[in-house]
Amino acid sequence: MRSVCALLAAACLSACGKPVNESWQGYVEGEYLNLATASGGQLLKLHARRGEQVIEGKPVFVLEQESERAARQEAEQKLNAALARVENLRFGRRSPELDPARAQLAQARAALELSSSQLAQTRKLYEAKFVAQARLDEARAAYDRDLAGVKEAEAQIKALELPLGRVPEVQAARSDADAARAALAQVEWRLAQKTVTAPASGTVQDTYFIEGEWVAPGRPVLAILPPGRVKARFYVPETALSSFAPGKPVELSCDGCGAPIRADVSFISTQAEFTPPVLYSKESRSKLLFLVEARLPSSPLRPGQPLDVRLK
Repeated sequence: MRSVCALLAAACLSACGKPVNESWQGYVEGEYLNLATASGGQLLKLHARRGEQVIEGKPVFVLEQESERAARQEAEQKLNAALARVENLRFGRRSPELDPARAQLAQARAALELSSSQLAQTRKLYEAKFVAQARLDEARAAYDRDLAGVKEAEAQIKALELPLGRVPEVQAARSDADAARAALAQVEWRLAQKTVTAPASGTVQDTYFIEGEWVAPGRPVLAILPPGRVKARFYVPETALSSFAPGKPVELSCDGCGAPIRADVSFISTQAEFTPPVLYSKESRSKLLFLVEARLPSSPLRPGQPLDVRLK
């Protein structure tokens, strides 16, 4: 009799120790890429339709670009003008720009020749006692003045012929060219934003505009679901939470799916989704539900599809 009771007790204990193969309700959720632009405009061309496959790097939609194209042309012209000014300032003045300075030099040399001749004549007259000392001083002063004029004109021509004498102007022109280059880069960036390419290959889940409609800045035009960007979301009670850990495998079942699909737990919520408005007790703890997510590397499941989840 004692042996029979011992066997029954052992059987009960072993039965209590076996985990119950529970299942939890869940669904499939997709991680979509919502494609939008930083600037608005009329939807000119929609290259992808709902349900079609798109390839990474290929255009998916284009907004009108007339304003940006005109702005780019204007920025290019300003940059070309700034670069031409820099190139022009790197060398000396051209011949037409030097002609006035050369004419002034010729005039100064003629005046110097005249004052030199007058000084020589006045010196002879002074030595012959025909003019006073004051007249000789006036002639010498006129000669010195015209000689200084010649030197000034020669120095001006040298300054115009040497590019190093225009360093401040060259630096200012280079700054203008850098500013024009930056403005062109900004315009080209805005123009590039009007043509949106697929950041990843996938299926077009939905389109939100048709060709000809106005798209506001930041509004998605279409949504792409790349392969492997789906996950299972389900809720487990507080009593079963300790059975889950990141990386732990689970099995997903659905109507018409055939064999169960394996997935790995990728996220466990740190907070309960539903909490009773009373103090925690043994009875209320059973009402706590925690969100758990499991990622599927690849599967035929579609977003929104209901699931039954079991621990593997």
